[in-house]
Amino acid sequence: MSKENDTVWMQRALSLAKKGKGYVSPNPMVGCVIISSSGEIIGEGYHERYGQAHAEVNAVHAVENESLLDGATLYVTLEPCSHHGKTPPCAEMLADLPLDRVVVAMEDPSEKVNGKGIKILQNSGIEVETGVLADDAKVLNEAWIHGVEFSRPFITLKIAQTADGYIAAPNGDSKWISSKHSREMVHRWRSEQDAVMVGRNTAREDNPSLTVRLVEGRQPRRIVIDGPLELPRNLNLFSDQFEEKTTIITHNKKKADEVGDPMLKMLQSNYFRGNYITVSEMNGHVNLKEAARKLYESGITSLFVEGGQQLSSALLRTGLVDRLQLFISPKILGGGTKSVVNMGKNRMEDIVPFREFEWTRVGPDMLLTANL
Repeated sequence: MSKENDTVWMQRALSLAKKGKGYVSPNPMVGCVIISSSGEIIGEGYHERYGQAHAEVNAVHAVENESLLDGATLYVTLEPCSHHGKTPPCAEMLADLPLDRVVVAMEDPSEKVNGKGIKILQNSGIEVETGVLADDAKVLNEAWIHGVEFSRPFITLKIAQTADGYIAAPNGDSKWISSKHSREMVHRWRSEQDAVMVGRNTAREDNPSLTVRLVEGRQPRRIVIDGPLELPRNLNLFSDQFEEKTTIITHNKKKADEVGDPMLKMLQSNYFRGNYITVSEMNGHVNLKEAARKLYESGITSLFVEGGQQLSSALLRTGLVDRLQLFISPKILGGGTKSVVNMGKNRMEDIVPFREFEWTRVGPDMLLTANL
């Protein structure tokens, strides 16, 4: 079959892969399209849920007659896996089929695969081509790739501020600085992330729910940083219908062990049904780098932070922010709580510019999207 339509079919595979956004993590999003020797689509599929069949399996199962696979070309957005996990290796399954070619957008950078899947296919006599729309495939799975490389989640920091840089009025009120259009966008982002995180000040003062309400989408996990473990248990994050999706990060191991004791929970009618992650203390606060690593180990590859001044500033200082989503509202307060403080920059030459950035109009607000 001609290779001139490779980008067309790979684009279709990428579009299919996007359907798994928010549902397959900590696995990557993968899409697959199978084209017959005569140039017709005979099967397609994508990885729909974590722990369920991979894209290649779903695509092959969609083929009505196995004879159609003779001389066919399979397009897949990520190198087929070569190891036994929750499902058998896709590379071995494909190697047993009468395929002519397999076109792969990007190779799998993880240690378990890293070219092994391609070798299995080549050893079976199947022609393999890589790199078709590779950049698009990498953008699609940037959080997963980031996790493979750095062993921590891809962290996006969201800030909504006035034109003069304030996130709250002098009395602490912050509702609403940004517009309804911006808030709807934030809810969509929540639904696409593995987890949403706030600090103890935001949890106590705003009592947020961090739920997906303004758009249709799944509810992510919720992370609360509470170093001393002193937040009241009647807050929404600890008592609503999604309580079990809440994780508290603390450096108070002794207290976390006490309140998380299974026997103690059995004696309490209103015990916390979420879980705790304990990390070391650093300068009186939670060790954020250790917290990020432990969150990744718990299966979180993308983390959306809706922090207040202290958490936002701390994450930026420690270099843990990968992307900044900054809403700037056409309003002036003239006083209150600044969005970011104490960055340790005393001279203009100390400022490190963003690697990439773009501006977008969102209703009356301006959104700065910047990669750090």
